[in-house]
Amino acid sequence: MATMFGSAIGGGVDLLVRWVIVPVTGIIPVLVRTGLLFLLFAALWLGLTAAMVASPEALDAAWAAIGSLPLVVQALAWLLFLPLMGALWIWTTDWSLVVRVALVVGIAGWNLLVFLPRRATTSPATSN
Repeated sequence: MATMFGSAIGGGVDLLVRWVIVPVTGIIPVLVRTGLLFLLFAALWLGLTAAMVASPEALDAAWAAIGSLPLVVQALAWLLFLPLMGALWIWTTDWSLVVRVALVVGIAGWNLLVFLPRRATTSPATSN
């Protein structure tokens, strides 16, 4: 029984790696290099900021909606949108407004800085 359960889990992990993780990890460098990931996250951060200003309760509703999703979908959301999910979690805590805003702004700045497109550099050894 235990080996049957273990092989079922191993098969599921194998399928996940082959059909989800490998294709996604091939696309991410292209999205970073072209700046598309920067634009996507900039738009998402602008939306989150607009919601913080216009309707903070909408962020609480979004957090509740994400929490009601199946665990696999939640894990996928956390994996793909980790900075935004972390910021959303921070926003829904009962910490002071100043601390929450500072943390969210810091995460947003770090996230956009990481995805900022950069020119490819060549090492001195390969430039000959």
